[in-house]
Amino acid sequence: MRPSFTIGIEEEYQIVDPETRDLRSHIHTEILPQGRLRMEERVKSEMHQSVVEVGTRVCNSIQDAKEDLFDLRRQMIGLARENGLVLVAGATHPFADWRAQEIYPDERYKQVVEDLQLVARANLIFGLHVHVGIEDRETGIRVMNSLRYFLPHILALSTNSPFWMGMNTGLKSYRAKVFDKFPRTNIPDSFSSWSEFENFVNLLIRTNTIDNAKKIWWDVRPHPFFSTIEVRICDIPMRAPETIALAALIQATAAKLWKLQENNQDYRQYSRALLMENKWRAVRYGLDGKLIDFGKQQEVPERELILEYLEFVDDVVDELDCREEIGYIRTILKEGTGADRQLRKFAETNDLNAVVDYMAEETRAGLFDA
Repeated sequence: MRPSFTIGIEEEYQIVDPETRDLRSHIHTEILPQGRLRMEERVKSEMHQSVVEVGTRVCNSIQDAKEDLFDLRRQMIGLARENGLVLVAGATHPFADWRAQEIYPDERYKQVVEDLQLVARANLIFGLHVHVGIEDRETGIRVMNSLRYFLPHILALSTNSPFWMGMNTGLKSYRAKVFDKFPRTNIPDSFSSWSEFENFVNLLIRTNTIDNAKKIWWDVRPHPFFSTIEVRICDIPMRAPETIALAALIQATAAKLWKLQENNQDYRQYSRALLMENKWRAVRYGLDGKLIDFGKQQEVPERELILEYLEFVDDVVDELDCREEIGYIRTILKEGTGADRQLRKFAETNDLNAVVDYMAEETRAGLFDA
């Protein structure tokens, strides 16, 4: 039976003071209560009080997801403005100090900080998560196994965190290196079946390693409570159309891999160790680097690989009705990712305040002129 391939998108935003351009820890008292009145459960807290998360409804098409996400961004931008604040979509803040940030007063976050200590407190990062509906759990595991190969390519397209605590890190996705200090992160191993995954989770629960499977924070995971595969590797992009393009690409990848499997074909499986080599290259260089083509056993420029990737999924794009949305990937290739554009702005101005202002402008791009 064909999966639904529904889409759900979660974005994490920065709450910024327009005067200092620094993060403001005011979600608890200002943003969250008002946001929930207007957007109900589509607005959530995160561990740090300067982070706000939004999540779309379960969407049947990329057009529905686009409409929902654009609405959420517009409402959050307006809500921030009403409270004298600015909403920014960036996977790290260019100069904020995590040591000055307050933790949201919630038992769940208190427990995470107790367990992970400084690692949790320093985790001042902002991501994009995309859910794709695959109702049969065995099918979901098989799709996840194959999808792992494409995670570095997806990350390279989303990179948007070159700065950390006032420094140019030299990495296009410093967020990825902050987050991998957490346990149970990065690209997972493959699993032979859903029952093997369940046995893995149950072992961790029995040994008091985790209390539920949501504390498995891999770059892709079967969601423990929804019948989805959740891709978690992305930096949050600055522009909403970038988010939609990535969501469309992820949905199309899942659909293409399912189609192969239905025809008794599969995408070749590679070891986690090899995939992690490509992830590092994506973290370091974004679209400007080379990834390893394991079949050819040679390096290939990332931009060439993205064009090959688009060809690979092309035969499912029209049935998903996402050709226009996925086409924005070519705009990212042309104009650069958020990281590339942040770095260009800094090269022009030598001013991280100007970078924050630019990020705020880009967060609004395409939302109010449609």
